[in-house]
Amino acid sequence: MTRASLLLAAALIAPAAFAQDTAPDTLVKGVTQEVLGVIKQDRDIQAGNQRKTIALVEEKVLPHFNFARMTALAMGPNWRKATPEQQKALIDQFRTLLVRTYSSALSSYRNQVIDFKPMRGQAGDADVIVRSEVKQPGGEPVSIDYSMEKTPGGWKVYDVVVGGVSLVTTYRETFTNEVRNNGVDGLIKALADKNRQLETKNG
Repeated sequence: MTRASLLLAAALIAPAAFAQDTAPDTLVKGVTQEVLGVIKQDRDIQAGNQRKTIALVEEKVLPHFNFARMTALAMGPNWRKATPEQQKALIDQFRTLLVRTYSSALSSYRNQVIDFKPMRGQAGDADVIVRSEVKQPGGEPVSIDYSMEKTPGGWKVYDVVVGGVSLVTTYRETFTNEVRNNGVDGLIKALADKNRQLETKNG
């Protein structure tokens, strides 16, 4: 597990319990503190209990991510080449991949401190960036920025930039190469295979 994915997982948190009109920075900050508090106290998660960690991710993270937009952005122009059935399969597989990636990293979280920066922009903005910095003992601080959009269901994250590297952009290159070589169905199969490998590895 890379440091970047650990930091990303540690900070990608948003609770379903928060009101839909909660400011995006307040939303992310409040839930980050809540979830990291759970991790610090839960020995099962710290010991690598994947079922329990995945349950935490499912409850706290997923309701506040726009996986449809994330998948479309990661696909780029190839998104329009996919049928509605293929698009649904891609969203499901990408969602599962991210959940398993986050879950694996969360169990390794220990003493990092997350500092949130003041929000920029206007009060009525419907698309914002929530900026934060992760400070860890013995290491350089790493920036984590969340691209968020306001939807009827509340604020949703559609991209995360860790240390200047966009999650969506990172996957776009991989997705583009796979579609070029094996088509959209080939990408779906590759994602499904990767998810099965992670499931086997993590039990």
